[in-house]
Amino acid sequence: MLQRTPRDIVLDTDAEYQRLAEEHSKYEAELRKLTAGPYLSSEDLLEEIKLKKMKLYCKDEMERIASRVQRARAAHSQ
Repeated sequence: MLQRTPRDIVLDTDAEYQRLAEEHSKYEAELRKLTAGPYLSSEDLLEEIKLKKMKLYCKDEMERIASRVQRARAAHSQ
């Protein structure tokens, strides 16, 4: 049986975390599609930067939610 990580539990139980995870995946797919070509135009480079920033924002928010849930679980187990 696979061990579930705290992030797996948060993904199953927190709607905002789920939404952010979906957005993060969407941005990742868009980045892969954008960078698949042989070269990037200046517009593509700007889009790449924007997508990376949006992806990082989602990841940071997911980390914040996961930390909050872990602190709450720790407080309940004491």
